[in-house]
Amino acid sequence: MSLLLTYNHKIMKHLVIISLLFSISFFATAQQRTGDRGSEIEAYKVGFLTQKLDLSPEEAKIFWPIYNAWQNEQGELRKERMQMISFKKINEIEEMSDTEIQTLIVNDFSFKQRELNLEKKYYYRLKSSLPIKIVGKFYRAQEAFKRELLNKYRGGRQ
Repeated sequence: MSLLLTYNHKIMKHLVIISLLFSISFFATAQQRTGDRGSEIEAYKVGFLTQKLDLSPEEAKIFWPIYNAWQNEQGELRKERMQMISFKKINEIEEMSDTEIQTLIVNDFSFKQRELNLEKKYYYRLKSSLPIKIVGKFYRAQEAFKRELLNKYRGGRQ
């Protein structure tokens, strides 16, 4: 009986720690998002990752701060990209000079490279801080989340 109580106590302790970490990470990232949809999606993603990764409390203490920092940097990069004229927003290519068109394309490559560099930076941080299996599960969970989110907002159509 004593062993069972000790085991239940440990489980409850882990659940409380995970709940606190989840709440802190949710509020930290949700406050930086604008609009209800962004907050809703981020909360859904955090819950999804929490379930799929099944982190121990120690792993969660390491993972969530890295994840939150990554999300913050991605958000800043997206803001910067939105402020620049993107190639996808230009409707009248015919009216632009060849140099302007080339500049837009090269700028797009530059942002894609910066996004890749950011992803690699955080991959190495995760890899150096957590077991590689958890890192692998995280990347798989992100892809699964994208598919699930698309299905959710498409009304479940495949």
